[in-house]
Amino acid sequence: MKAIRFTAAGVAGMADIDLPKVKPGHALVRVRAAGLCHTDIEVLHGRYGEGAFPLVPGHEYAGTVEAVASDVTTVKPGDRVAVDPNIPCGHCPACGKGLTNLCASLRAYGVTENGGFAEFSVVAVDHLHGIGNLAFATAALAEPLACVLNGLGAAGLGASNSTPGTALVFGAGPIGLLLALSLRAKGVKSVAVADISEQRLAFAEALGLEPLVSGSQALSRAQAFDFVADATGVAKVVEGMIGFTADGGTALLFGVCAPDARISVAPFEIFRRQIRLAGSHSLNRNIPQALDILSQDDGTMARLVSHQLPLSELLPFFAKASGDPTTMKVQFSSEP
Repeated sequence: MKAIRFTAAGVAGMADIDLPKVKPGHALVRVRAAGLCHTDIEVLHGRYGEGAFPLVPGHEYAGTVEAVASDVTTVKPGDRVAVDPNIPCGHCPACGKGLTNLCASLRAYGVTENGGFAEFSVVAVDHLHGIGNLAFATAALAEPLACVLNGLGAAGLGASNSTPGTALVFGAGPIGLLLALSLRAKGVKSVAVADISEQRLAFAEALGLEPLVSGSQALSRAQAFDFVADATGVAKVVEGMIGFTADGGTALLFGVCAPDARISVAPFEIFRRQIRLAGSHSLNRNIPQALDILSQDDGTMARLVSHQLPLSELLPFFAKASGDPTTMKVQFSSEP
């Protein structure tokens, strides 16, 4: 079968590899859509995961069940499914707390195990979730959306908490916009997005979000927001979040800053203004909730998919540090 394969740190290419055998408790999935994430680029360069090559990347994917092991009864050939890529151990302290995304020996399809940038992928059946009639391209957004939902949960947006009246998200890339749209879906009436790209802000406005140019007078004059989130991973942006957070508000660190990045924040301001700081990492058992939101969405979230490409045309995107600002979520697609 055709696949994108990382053969060494920084080395990615197309490969013809054997069709994987179906192990007990597993299913063979024909991949129909798989999204590219910045994590895939980090995995390529050995900065995330175990750095064990060769590897087929891709952890955001959906497809159809092609075959199942003889002991499998929960799914059958023809089922349309999305993949939960995280494989926790189930018995470490983090797993015991329900924080399976923080598992001490976490593995994942596309990170430590062969993933979705291939024609087929073998997946444990308890990591497959039915998608009904949802389009494969939309279903492949379930993994990044689940990460967003984990972040919102870590920040306290749940049934027992009041919904923020206003929110500001720094970063109008696909994840920032998915975060902003999720806030709106959860009932936040006013959601603004800040970015330096006028093209991305125009797209955010077309999605019904309020655009604000980072560093502009309009942003500096904006009222304090009940909820502020960073989706840029830029330390300076994170450092300035408190200044935009209302008294009693919440600031969520969602973007991935460099491990050695440092910021300066006045603890007295956090204390005096009773601001809550929250961090979030990866998805945490939220794929079913994400699929439910995507199935009820009016198609707005699906507009975040800007490219649907065959595997060979996807490969150049692994080498791009930053692309066209109109590029949002890039996906491998093998729709029939």
